Amino acid sequence: MELISGNIEKSIYLIRGQRVMIDSDLAKLYAVETKTLNRQVKRNIKRFPPDFMFQLSSQEATNLKCQIGTSSLAHGGRRKLPFAFTENGVAMLSGILNSNQAIEVNIAIMRIFTKLRSFLLLERELTERMDNLEKGTVKLFKTVFERMDNLEDKITPRLSPHRKKIGLK
Repeated sequence: MELISGNIEKSIYLIRGQRVMIDSDLAKLYAVETKTLNRQVKRNIKRFPPDFMFQLSSQEATNLKCQIGTSSLAHGGRRKLPFAFTENGVAMLSGILNSNQAIEVNIAIMRIFTKLRSFLLLERELTERMDNLEKGTVKLFKTVFERMDNLEDKITPRLSPHRKKIGLK
């Protein structure tokens, strides 16, 4: 299952601001053909609203090919644009793919999505703490420099504006 987890993590992409998995990657994990997975999805399309699954645009598919190095259409690659499944879409797949492998893979995918959410929350929390620390440090340095300026004003003797400066004619 560790090998599957590593493959799952590598198969999660950020597209349209959402973490998604592509139909062909899911098909490999579920040990079915991509067309079989997509056929099952189309038979149960009511289970997959746009926030669960969407089809990539041509530009998104091209960008994805560049990112993961899939084959081109000229070399026997895909003829149709891939589908992307959000976490909810992947969860919904468990209801339409009912093999033991599909169930195990779905559980592993859900655990990884949960880990990703935990990491994102931790990252957000750390960023907030660093921002607060930075604000506090800036405030502290501002106070220190203001006090140093006040001390300098007290220590430095003030020259009378009528007094002649030495060395000047």
